[in-house]
Amino acid sequence: MQKTATVEPFRAAPFIKEIGRGKKGARSMTREEARELYSAMLDGRVSDLEMGGILLAMRIKGESVDEIAGFLDAAEAAFPRIAAPVTEYAPVVIPSYNGSRQMPNLTPLLAFLLAREGVPVFIHGMVNDPGRVTTAEILQAMDLQLASTPQQVQEQFSRRQPVFMTIDTLAPKMANLLSLRRILGVRNSTHTLVKIMQPFEGPALRLTSYTHPEYLSMLTEYFTTAAPVERGDVFLMRGTEGETVANAKRAQQVEWFHDHQKTTLIERQAPVDQMPPLPAAIDAHTTVAWIAQALRGEQPVPQPIADQVEQCLSVSRKIREAIKS
Repeated sequence: MQKTATVEPFRAAPFIKEIGRGKKGARSMTREEARELYSAMLDGRVSDLEMGGILLAMRIKGESVDEIAGFLDAAEAAFPRIAAPVTEYAPVVIPSYNGSRQMPNLTPLLAFLLAREGVPVFIHGMVNDPGRVTTAEILQAMDLQLASTPQQVQEQFSRRQPVFMTIDTLAPKMANLLSLRRILGVRNSTHTLVKIMQPFEGPALRLTSYTHPEYLSMLTEYFTTAAPVERGDVFLMRGTEGETVANAKRAQQVEWFHDHQKTTLIERQAPVDQMPPLPAAIDAHTTVAWIAQALRGEQPVPQPIADQVEQCLSVSRKIREAIKS
């Protein structure tokens, strides 16, 4: 008779003792300590009581660069990586965990504009979010099937279609930690990690965003000191309602991180008097119809998004050329 495998509990109390002393008294973990702790959290080896203590302690303290680095090391080791197709472009990774509630969600427009040029575009995120219009909902309304297997991912790449995979399919252990928000009522470190992780075997271009100024400082330090350079490049900007698509009304500043060096690619645009043509409403049906018109050239692509596409194509091509050489 086969024995049932047992999960060895992880003793988290020594970690909580250090990170749970409040914003001023807490000590940050080393990168290795953070990796060890987050691995145990992903594997379900931390008790519910200790898990709640860890998540709330980190929420109050805030993550250090070493902690984010260690957490991400553990996270990316916890799911199978994706093979990139051989094209003239490196993959572009677009996290989509916010959707929209005030402006039309044009993340799908960005994705299709890149994919039709031959870029392997991989989007990961949530399907539904009450009160918001998600990227997945719009893509499904455009008859794009959500990918659930590696074979489906490669088939959609070959058809020059963007790929959307839910976080539950891509990284179920991380999805489990994301779901704890429904219990605790607050976000946790995993909400930051899903926006900066890189799911491909080789280098890729990640589009990342932040919503609070302290995360701009922390992520800038991470990408210039601690991020593994072999994982590729990063574009960092303030999110459009949390999404990584450029704001159609006014361009955000975009920073490019390559080999731990930061370059400003796009400057923040001053307020404009005249708004560009946009969907008349934010619902998925209206947004889909407008995106289809934009892709056919019947509506102008907002200039900030056109500029974002141009920069993505340029850097994605450079990453691929570096691989070849």
